[in-house]
Amino acid sequence: MEELNFDVFRELTQLTGVSGYEREVREYIRKAVEPLADEITVDAIGDLIAVKHGTLPDGKRKRMMLAAHMDEIGVQVIRINDDGTLMVKSMGCSWMYTTYQARVRFRSGLIGVVAARVRPNVLADDKFTNLFVDIGVTTKEEAMKFVKVGDVACYVGEYSPLAGEYVVSKAVDNRVGCFMLMETMKKNPHPANDVYYVFTVQEEVGCRGGIVAAERINPDFGIAVDVTPDHGRPGDLEGSNVCGNGTAVKISDTSVICDEQLVEKMEMVCERDHIRHQRDVIYVGGTDASGINLARYGIRAGGVSVVTRYTHGTNCIVSKRDIADSVQLLAALEDEEYSFE
Repeated sequence: MEELNFDVFRELTQLTGVSGYEREVREYIRKAVEPLADEITVDAIGDLIAVKHGTLPDGKRKRMMLAAHMDEIGVQVIRINDDGTLMVKSMGCSWMYTTYQARVRFRSGLIGVVAARVRPNVLADDKFTNLFVDIGVTTKEEAMKFVKVGDVACYVGEYSPLAGEYVVSKAVDNRVGCFMLMETMKKNPHPANDVYYVFTVQEEVGCRGGIVAAERINPDFGIAVDVTPDHGRPGDLEGSNVCGNGTAVKISDTSVICDEQLVEKMEMVCERDHIRHQRDVIYVGGTDASGINLARYGIRAGGVSVVTRYTHGTNCIVSKRDIADSVQLLAALEDEEYSFE
């Protein structure tokens, strides 16, 4: 765990990269990984694709896609009201109860506070327009000096260490996946297989970047590197996932049923290399694995996830040990030989 550069993770979480507006995150990652890649490109939708050519001979070497999305949830201005408040829509899935009273930061650096036009106890999950952003002005004319319709803002959530191995921050979903891909590139400089490290866009609004990248790459298989919910706390959905119990090998979620042979390979590697792991089954949610799976004529897909608490909010908790376990698994998978029936 000590060998991972968690300063990079901290910096990643504090960047602004709401779905469709990931430029700041992409430029940060590109600068860091360009020296590590054999090829690097950005596609038309904004995916960053870094390639390492494998050392296995032709015929044995597979084309492997690892995908982690750069975008985070946030809000977008849809109207500036006469009193200077901003009506917004959610970019991705934002819960009403975690959004109310949160701070948001626009790309200009402007801070706003999310308030409600109705009493908080009657806020409904399906009426996001009952919320508004207060930037501290009192007229539309004043507000228009600072923002315009279409501007986006991310949530404000400081990266802070907690007791033991845990940290808390906004945008852990999915800057932690980006961080794990970056660390894997450093950990395994010469993978056996051809590895396409894809930092995708617009996952939170429909796994769009993952689909486009998989269409371009046409991998033999793809693995989504993302987060998954902790089921060990009351009110955080139902299931078996627990923070601190190791990397999570995805079995299924709402949008994908992972390839059985790929799951078996991941579990075999975990057992062989003594990597702490758990089987990840969730009934609400999805990742870029779904887009990869349905691209072209169908692509084998799997997932390596980190269990997180309070995921789509300003204060997401994650275990540094689980992150280290996930990097160890990803690096090992790059060096495996694959034979699919």
